Amino acid sequence: MSDTQSKYTITFLPANRSIRVHAGSSLIKAARKAGLHINASCGGAGVCGKCRVLLESGEVRGGRSEKLSAEDYARGYRQACIAEIHEEITVRIPEESGRQKGGLSTDIPPRHHARMHIFDMEDLKKEGIFYPPVEKVCLELSRPDVHDNRADVGRLIQGLADQMDRHRLVTGLTVLRKIRRALRENDFLVTVTIELPVNAMSKSHLLNIQPGRWTHRNFGLAFDIGTTTVYGVLIDLNSGNILAKDSCYNPQMSYGEDVISRIIHAEKPRGLAMMHELVTDAMNEIITKMLKTAPPPPNSSHGPITRDEINSITIAGNTTMTHLLLELEPDNIRRSPYVPVSTFFPPMRAEDLGLTLPHHCVALLYPAISSYVGGDIVAGVMGSGMYRTELLTLFIDVGTNAEIVIGNKEWLACAACSAGPAFEGGGITHGMRAVEGAISDFSINPETLEPMNVTVGEKPALGICGSGLLILVATLFEHGVLNQSGKFNAIDNPRIREGRNGREYVLAWKDECAADHDIAINEVDINNFIRAKGAIFAGITTLLELVGLQVSDLEQIILAGGFGSFIDLDSAMTVGLLPEVDPDKVLYVGNGSLMGAWMSELSNHIRKDVVEVVRKMTSFELSEVPSFKDQYVASIFLPHTDLSLFPKVEQRRTLR
Repeated sequence: MSDTQSKYTITFLPANRSIRVHAGSSLIKAARKAGLHINASCGGAGVCGKCRVLLESGEVRGGRSEKLSAEDYARGYRQACIAEIHEEITVRIPEESGRQKGGLSTDIPPRHHARMHIFDMEDLKKEGIFYPPVEKVCLELSRPDVHDNRADVGRLIQGLADQMDRHRLVTGLTVLRKIRRALRENDFLVTVTIELPVNAMSKSHLLNIQPGRWTHRNFGLAFDIGTTTVYGVLIDLNSGNILAKDSCYNPQMSYGEDVISRIIHAEKPRGLAMMHELVTDAMNEIITKMLKTAPPPPNSSHGPITRDEINSITIAGNTTMTHLLLELEPDNIRRSPYVPVSTFFPPMRAEDLGLTLPHHCVALLYPAISSYVGGDIVAGVMGSGMYRTELLTLFIDVGTNAEIVIGNKEWLACAACSAGPAFEGGGITHGMRAVEGAISDFSINPETLEPMNVTVGEKPALGICGSGLLILVATLFEHGVLNQSGKFNAIDNPRIREGRNGREYVLAWKDECAADHDIAINEVDINNFIRAKGAIFAGITTLLELVGLQVSDLEQIILAGGFGSFIDLDSAMTVGLLPEVDPDKVLYVGNGSLMGAWMSELSNHIRKDVVEVVRKMTSFELSEVPSFKDQYVASIFLPHTDLSLFPKVEQRRTLR
């Protein structure tokens, strides 16, 4: 076992609390995992010098900066934020750092995260639905002679009919031109690539023909075109394994971070063509990178995967992203009554989309529901299995727009609401994406209000990401620093001061972080956050009301999207972002859009189900529902104006 895979027990005294962590973890993260607070403004830079601990036994790597004298280091003191664990150790809480001075003895509420729902390809195989929409079949055909002078195409179709019961077959001119040579190059041993039909009434399409035996090399792509990020995976369609993955920021962001801004730009001369080219260029770059990094398939003597061997690509994206990809005018998506050009998209050639893929490669696009509930959400519903469960389920994809689906295998209802960019760090004074240096976790000493900042990558604090913002607001509210309106209570503390945008709480001083200014959160930031979370909760309660249900009726919640992977459930319920339910009822599916696209690449059965799912999904336009405004106004408080919806939150605040 490598050192990074090893786990060690860390014991904190005098609390006598132990925790096991992976080698290389910092002491500050171990303390956080053990539910212990440690003052640390800098987030891992080692410059604030407030996180001193005393080693009782064992040793750590690092743990000293200029803030720690040689004498104290020799006595066993270490700085927790820069001390790495590589053996069993015991750490004592210094007497001079007791609770009254903001030491380690302050307990932190537990962090509950959603259980990860892992897609298991073996389940597809067990259910008998693992068969990709594009199949390769090897045929050994009889040679023509004076007694059998059928045309080459007739011979090919009869061979397929004999082997696969494929009588209804459609071919195009490009394949017709290849058939004569392909049949004779390897003595009538050929491999054909076929797009399978979605139902018994449809025809199969002959996509390609190759001389020889090539069934062992069949590859596909799955893409999620997000408003912020474009993700792609390269798949071996024979095994179902992912061979490579890559991603990049959606370059359309240069023309606006939200879909409305991009629609407005697309309405300008050549704007639509530019939006199309930006996203296809990004996809082509991702494809090139994946082909370079993908290992050759096992038991193959034909070398690296080539572009010509990609036979299908499945794409999921919201309605606007799909329109821009297809160069469909998106103008009316942003105007009442919000009418897209289309919600269903027929199979098409990938090269017609501007993708540098072979002529025979078929592109399959997820259908949308409405202007603001797109193919990415349909893909998430399919990938999560929500459409096949009996449990009454709430599916939420949290991003700039929050899409909500409620239902089970019997029925589905959906809606979208604009949450704004707060959950991705946007609209926040010192907000940023979840990259190195972003404060992603936080706790506070209730007596001194001294913070413990945990950053992504344990780097010096640079700003606040969405998950950190959620925990930060929840913690300040739960400890009485903030009131229900998101305003700071009258507390005399150097961390709370007047700023340009109202009162603010300083998380890290300028000389303690990587920024050239103090990092703080102010009342305008908090107000933006409350409005974003209020829109989502109002969307949930309004949609439940429209279908005659209540929060208490929910049996399962599924979270999707990048934010969902890091969301702290206790904090989400404390601020009123999510309904107050048992955390065990909450699942996380990751990038549901990409998962659904991947699964459709592996199962033509799921591709067939999509049509039925879309047809039975009822879409509601929340802006046209009068009660949504009332629900929204009630939701723009912490956690809500109706505290009976959050009894556990009220109980915790009362106890404090």
